[in-house]
Amino acid sequence: MSILKPKLFTTLKGYTKKQFIADATAGVIVGIVALPLAIAFGIASGVTPEKGIITAIIAGFIISAFGGSRVQIGGPTGAFIIIVYGIVQEYGTTGLAIATIMAGIILVIMGLVKFGSLIKFIPYPVVVGFTSGIALLIFSTQIKDFFGLHIQKVPSEFHEKWISYFENFYSINYYVFGIAMLAMMIMILWPKVTHRIPGSLIAIIVTTVLVMVFKLPVDTIGSRFGEISSAIPSPSSFEINIGVIKNLIGPATVIAILAAIESLLSAVVADGMIGGKHRSNMELIAQGLANIVTPIFGGIPATGAIARTATNIKNGGRTPIAGIIHALTLLLIMLFFGEYANLIPMATLAAILIIVAYHMSEWKTFKSLMKSPKSDIAVLLTTFFLTVIFDLTIAIEIGMILAVLLFMKRMAEVSNVSVITRELEDSDEVSDPNAINKKKIPEGVEVFEINGPFFFGAAKKFKDQIMAIEEPPKVRIIRMRNVPAVDATGLQTLKDFYHDGKKLNTHLILSGVHTQPLFAMTQAGLLDLYGEDNIFGNIDDALDRAREILGLPKLGRPAEFVPTVKRDLDKL
Repeated sequence: MSILKPKLFTTLKGYTKKQFIADATAGVIVGIVALPLAIAFGIASGVTPEKGIITAIIAGFIISAFGGSRVQIGGPTGAFIIIVYGIVQEYGTTGLAIATIMAGIILVIMGLVKFGSLIKFIPYPVVVGFTSGIALLIFSTQIKDFFGLHIQKVPSEFHEKWISYFENFYSINYYVFGIAMLAMMIMILWPKVTHRIPGSLIAIIVTTVLVMVFKLPVDTIGSRFGEISSAIPSPSSFEINIGVIKNLIGPATVIAILAAIESLLSAVVADGMIGGKHRSNMELIAQGLANIVTPIFGGIPATGAIARTATNIKNGGRTPIAGIIHALTLLLIMLFFGEYANLIPMATLAAILIIVAYHMSEWKTFKSLMKSPKSDIAVLLTTFFLTVIFDLTIAIEIGMILAVLLFMKRMAEVSNVSVITRELEDSDEVSDPNAINKKKIPEGVEVFEINGPFFFGAAKKFKDQIMAIEEPPKVRIIRMRNVPAVDATGLQTLKDFYHDGKKLNTHLILSGVHTQPLFAMTQAGLLDLYGEDNIFGNIDDALDRAREILGLPKLGRPAEFVPTVKRDLDKL
């Protein structure tokens, strides 16, 4: 199937030399851009710098070679920093590797069962809430290195971390602070010079040279972590059992969800920039493969990176070849220039991550969402504060649950059930030829109308309305012309309602049933229960059926009328 076919195979048809030159140029530039970010993300995640580079190389190659996007660039991203750091602290690097492999398997399964399109239904306030929360946490982890504070061990809790910073702020190293500020100013101002060469690279070069020439008392990658290896490590094996899976299934699921959200959001943004269309399920499979293979070589979780993908597009990249060349560029840099990465000041990496956190915070979007309905604001703030105060796993779980509950509440609010009698005059239905006030309803017949999706909330209202009727009618018509969908609770309510009607000798008729409810009712066995003779596509037919049951003459209907339910039944 084409939806599970990598974009690389599609784009190679008619591939030209001109496009290869453009892809190669973009790939080299993105590779250079990715280097400092890969190192910074690796360090901030609580692992060694080379693990970030290895992730960018291996995952970047796999995501481009097997992905569903033309221009997606994969690798470590800021979104994973907090969750990875927490896993490393609790389970070690081996636990991180196993959790990442498990996440990769989850992603592959999500792609195979075609969950790619479902990711779009994750509420926007949830995404912005945890993304902004992660950005604040990333910023808070870089204060020590940005100011050069002398703190032996920074607390892991957010509030304790800031208390420690304030208590130790007297120990600020002004050389470190100067280097960090210089790096930040370069990154802010450099885009005014050119966008082709990343400001982070210029900041690294300038600050590294300054520290070396003037021998400034500033921590570097080498002084903090020792020599960076210039070789890809040998594959590792891991012992995985039921106990390990039970402990790590939570973190693994969060990694998988984050990877899916980040990669598909990036792919959607990329589609808008190039006028293309990605294959979401194939993209999930590629993300899964990348996260299965990368940990075997010591890497960390990876996903699609929006900033690097945008850089790729702006520099002419239009096929996965650019992403593959980006990975090869990183490999060559690691093999031949990896030793020079030891000289990069930690203050510069802190400045890079603070800039990343700023862009990741989406503060303008956050601010605009504060003008949304109160329910959306509640989801946004809940997810944000849970991310900051507790952890990302809890934030996503509670945020999603809260969003789903509020969604169901809204559905229940827009659904209503009303009883319609001959005396009811509904002014809104005056122009409606099927308005109930224009119909002759015989004695002993009662018409109920359900408006909106017949989900559990509306089903409860339905029961309440029925129970309020003291004397049951001989015939009850349930009008469903405004019911676009019904769920299991709604189906069970209709089933219970039928059985209750039999006990009370009340004949039940359904009117105006749409295709989705009709299909659901057929699968649930309600069609056989009610009988086809009691399900109609039009209120006139339903009323004629009621008259027939009561032994009254039918009023008839236009000869050309064909019941919609009959047509829908034929389709089923």
